[in-house]
Amino acid sequence: MQTTNNKICPVEIAGGLDNSLRRSLQNPQKILKTYIRSGMTILDLGCGPGFFTLEIAKMLGNTGKVIAADLQQGMLNKVINKIKGTELEKRIELHKCEENKIGVNETFDFILAFYMVHEVPDHERLFEELKSILNPDGKLLIIEPKFHVSKKSFAEMIRITEKYKFEIIGNPKVFFSRTVLLTNKT
Repeated sequence: MQTTNNKICPVEIAGGLDNSLRRSLQNPQKILKTYIRSGMTILDLGCGPGFFTLEIAKMLGNTGKVIAADLQQGMLNKVINKIKGTELEKRIELHKCEENKIGVNETFDFILAFYMVHEVPDHERLFEELKSILNPDGKLLIIEPKFHVSKKSFAEMIRITEKYKFEIIGNPKVFFSRTVLLTNKT
């Protein structure tokens, strides 16, 4: 999952990604409640400090798991510090992405890519890999910030997903974001 250093969100400002103001504007429960069910295997791609990861794990109840994947070990360390000694440790696995690929060895019922696709320079490679790890009829939710991603850039990204046989099934509303919900055509 290669990124250009000037585009990736640095660990040093991760606190800004996990605060009460953001929780009121981009509430993980409200955004994800229709997609998460007990027993699912979920990938939180570009998990950062775990803003969505922890809420996903709670929504899964006692079954299922969420893999928190990030390119930066510092972000994964923030997740470790939050879940250490809690029940969530049993449902959250951490995965450090490789420089040019996600590199997981399983498939997923749901993949969340929140504010991270614009950080990846090779969308072709990214969507090819996402296609290979998303279960048939699995869902991929991409949410990108309007302040970083233009309508034109977002449309181009969607065009690439269609090349890899993803099908658009929705555009959920998320504060100040461009969104697309995709399914894996079989």
